[in-house]
Amino acid sequence: MCWSGTADLVAGAGVGVIGVVCVAGVRDRRDLPLAALPLGLGAHQIVESMVWDSGGGVGPATVVWAVIALPLLAVWVPAGVWCAAPAYARRRLGFLVVVGSGTAAVLAYDLATGTVTAELRGRTVGYAFELSHAPLLVAGYLLATLGSLLLSGDRRLSALGILLAVGALACWVLWRLEFVSTWCALAALCSVVLLGWVRARPATPDMVSGSGVGRRRGVE
Repeated sequence: MCWSGTADLVAGAGVGVIGVVCVAGVRDRRDLPLAALPLGLGAHQIVESMVWDSGGGVGPATVVWAVIALPLLAVWVPAGVWCAAPAYARRRLGFLVVVGSGTAAVLAYDLATGTVTAELRGRTVGYAFELSHAPLLVAGYLLATLGSLLLSGDRRLSALGILLAVGALACWVLWRLEFVSTWCALAALCSVVLLGWVRARPATPDMVSGSGVGRRRGVE
């Protein structure tokens, strides 16, 4: 995720703060799951700072890192997009939620029945675990996460999907070269994009009327 334990911790705290601001700024309850995503990304980086501190290997922090990165995000992203999407886009997104849920179930089973190990490699952390039907799981994961953003019917979320696709590819190349891990920077950038999305979202009529009632009562 990041090039050192300290960088992971600082970046995770920063992304977590963005997540709190996103959640606090939600004006439509349907947006809450997706708005809370930076909280998960921030926690993910903080967990990896513990992996750095432990020197890698096998341990609770390594397992939690894998659970967040694989089964949790495979469900969280498409489900969050489905909740926030307009009605006309929900049918196609419902299929991607099913794909994400099925992918997450297999990933969770593989993690539960296998061993996850972490190895510190200079300014990167390498994770190793056995996946059954790896190509199919990778395809399902990408389809559920990136696909849901691209098909969300929201231009900001579609732009986020493109940003994630390009950024993830660049980060993966740098990680494979064992040059430096830059996932934390990508997570921070995506969290800022989500913050802009939250602020641009309209409030639902019931929330607007509810706030209006509150103001009238305050005056009275």
